[in-house]
Amino acid sequence: MYRTKTCGELRAADAGSMVTLAGWVQRVRKMGGMTFVDLRDRYGLTQIVFNEASDCELCTRANKLGREFCIQVKGSVRERESKNGNLPTGDIEVAASELNVLSESLTPPFTIEDNTDGGDDIRMKYRYLDLRRNAVRRNLELRHRMTILIRNFLDSKDFIEVETPILIGSTPEGARDFVVPSRMNPGQFYALPQSPQTLKQLLMVSGFDRYFQIAKCFRDEDLRADRQPEFTQIDCEMSFVDQDDVIELFEEMARHLFKEIKGVELPKLQQMTWHEAMRRFGSDKPDLRFGMEFVELMDVLKTGTFPVFDNAAYIGGICVPGCAGYTRKQLDQLTEFVKRPQIGAKGLVYVKYNEDGTVKSSIDKFYSQEDLQRLKDKMGAKDGDLVLILSGDNANKTRVQLCSLRLEMGDRLGLRDKNKFECLWIVDFPLFEWSDEEQRLMSTHHPFTMPNPDDIPLLDTHPEQVRAKAYDFVCNGIEVGGGSLRIHDGKLQEKMFGILGFTPEKAMAQFGFLINAFKYGAPPHAGLAFGLDRFVSIMAGLDSIRDCIAFPKNNSGRDVMLDAPGELDAKQLDELHLKIDLSQE
Repeated sequence: MYRTKTCGELRAADAGSMVTLAGWVQRVRKMGGMTFVDLRDRYGLTQIVFNEASDCELCTRANKLGREFCIQVKGSVRERESKNGNLPTGDIEVAASELNVLSESLTPPFTIEDNTDGGDDIRMKYRYLDLRRNAVRRNLELRHRMTILIRNFLDSKDFIEVETPILIGSTPEGARDFVVPSRMNPGQFYALPQSPQTLKQLLMVSGFDRYFQIAKCFRDEDLRADRQPEFTQIDCEMSFVDQDDVIELFEEMARHLFKEIKGVELPKLQQMTWHEAMRRFGSDKPDLRFGMEFVELMDVLKTGTFPVFDNAAYIGGICVPGCAGYTRKQLDQLTEFVKRPQIGAKGLVYVKYNEDGTVKSSIDKFYSQEDLQRLKDKMGAKDGDLVLILSGDNANKTRVQLCSLRLEMGDRLGLRDKNKFECLWIVDFPLFEWSDEEQRLMSTHHPFTMPNPDDIPLLDTHPEQVRAKAYDFVCNGIEVGGGSLRIHDGKLQEKMFGILGFTPEKAMAQFGFLINAFKYGAPPHAGLAFGLDRFVSIMAGLDSIRDCIAFPKNNSGRDVMLDAPGELDAKQLDELHLKIDLSQE
């Protein structure tokens, strides 16, 4: 056998036993006539001792070992004279009697340590080495454990796991599809699924009642820390349920995961409407780990003395506790922050309510001390607090800008604790949203989302006011999952397509399979999908989902290890009936 024990399981009770270990050389240290080798595998690290006095030749061979050599060692377990309390195996060492080099290694391009000296690019290029690091491996082990817990939980609730196709038809609604040319059908293309949405609805028509899948999904969209071109969903669908049924079951699943993984008891989660979330936090995924709720200030600051506020459609502020001592340089940094193109504010107003009771602001010449006292009362500010104010001619846009400022202040003050978890449900989303690019109403979620029954009459008159029977699970300011009740009535689905600008012919061409299926007794059904990558990253306390994915893409959507995407040779292009013209580039 290559090994009788792993490098992480030997303890003092094993002293005196003969063992065979196999793994990678973490480091080699020579001290007098002794050579110490730290041997590492997935399970841990064990110190191996080679004694020159016992076997000079063996010790000489050990001195030639390099970092990341893959070796096999045989020897006897003994208690260490100098114990290492930082290692589970720190009470013992193995006195080597035999050494076999299974594979030599080049010097790695970065240290295989938790605190590595490798940058992101080099670690992604040599990801197979990066995965040897404990910090990265633990994330993958956590992902595995969460997946097992999810599968077992859903199995206990009578869900059945069904795999749906990866090669499907393209649907232009939503994000861009990744498309795959068909060699056997020249000029035609498959698409990679953005989600198994229509397929899981068909499973409900098929009578499967409760479906789930750990589903790989694909979206050709611009990337950021919580996005990858391919990602994994915990995809679920249920028949004969309403919104409360879905929320109750998946809140139970979230509670189960937090208990098992983090030892955290989630309370009963609050439900907040989309409109309330936007009004209080400027976001449909509010971070509730800290306060600084928005206060609308139209009645206090529209006094006819300051044109910027007098002409604004929205004026809102946040109270930052204990920050009245911010310097001019710090306030200028905040002003530059909100004026960044990705935020887009034109400026920032501040009011400092100093500890000594004095007030200093950037609008002193426009407002009296009495005005600023009324502002203090409205904001609920105390001496020592800083009030930050934004205004604009578009209320929702300005709220989103103020949200970015709120989160920035939360980061600066250390209020976004990764070991604290605040979860909630966001409900009553708008069914439609206006697209400036398309110049028409688009589905906020997808075309199959059920309108709130109370709002159905508004579909004919004011569709922009219709609420959706949709819900998002939010944790620490991150949308972890979301879903909705689905339309199962053919006539209502036809009306939805009409509002979205689909002719009957276009709707039938793109979704005819679903429309026809609904003619055969479609049950009321609903679903939800959690982002597995995001869920794992929250549990692991990561800033990016990349470190809980085995082989992620970089911020440009490239796999730098595989050097993908790449060009195809002419023969492959000919087989696919494709011609590439880069002359316009």
